[in-house]
Amino acid sequence: MTDPTIQWEAERLAALHGYEILDTPPDGAFDRVTALAARYFQVPVAIVSLVDEDRIWFKSRQGLEANQIPRSPGLCASVILSDSAYVVCNALEDPRTLANPLVAGELGVRFYAAAPLITHDGYRLGTMNIIDFKPREFDAEGERTLHEFAGLVMDQMEVRLAARKTIATLTRFFQGTEQPEDLKRLITVCAWSRKIRVDDEWISFESFLVDKLGLSVSHGIAPETAEQLHADFDRRKQSPSQ
Repeated sequence: MTDPTIQWEAERLAALHGYEILDTPPDGAFDRVTALAARYFQVPVAIVSLVDEDRIWFKSRQGLEANQIPRSPGLCASVILSDSAYVVCNALEDPRTLANPLVAGELGVRFYAAAPLITHDGYRLGTMNIIDFKPREFDAEGERTLHEFAGLVMDQMEVRLAARKTIATLTRFFQGTEQPEDLKRLITVCAWSRKIRVDDEWISFESFLVDKLGLSVSHGIAPETAEQLHADFDRRKQSPSQ
């Protein structure tokens, strides 16, 4: 499969590299997402992939040993051409994938579904994808759910990006290189409400980050929340009427 030309590729790659996630160690938060996706869709393989300049790198994977593949003939390069889900129900009958080495070769992919990982400003960085080695159907509800899994992945990426920016900003403040007058003192935090005192006014931590430090705030899913999702999902499977 020829890797399609992507408009704004330089900007997309710059956005991807800005997250500083490529070649980072395994992360339990991402691994919980792929594990939950594999269980929810009942597939042997679930992957969080990021499409770099000449490779597709896997931030998390279930059921696959390789941690990256060449960008061509990788299927993920096609996914980032659109905001929509990319679904191949039977790769041996789909003209888009019939000659793809991942289909015709030893791996033997038969079913592939992926939702793009989209940043807040519209760049598609990679995919949340699931794979099976036998054909299967995939309906609109499945596509919507796969998009939600992709959203969870982006939440994790945004949280980590925001944390790095916060650390960098606070480091500059406490080193004295960028300290506004109202921050050149101890910061008072209410342990009960998690609010911060600034000029005799108590504001939320998010407001402090946005208004005082000029940072953007995103939201993610904490490990204990992900574990609760696992438990709730298992209970629903065991008691579908509840």
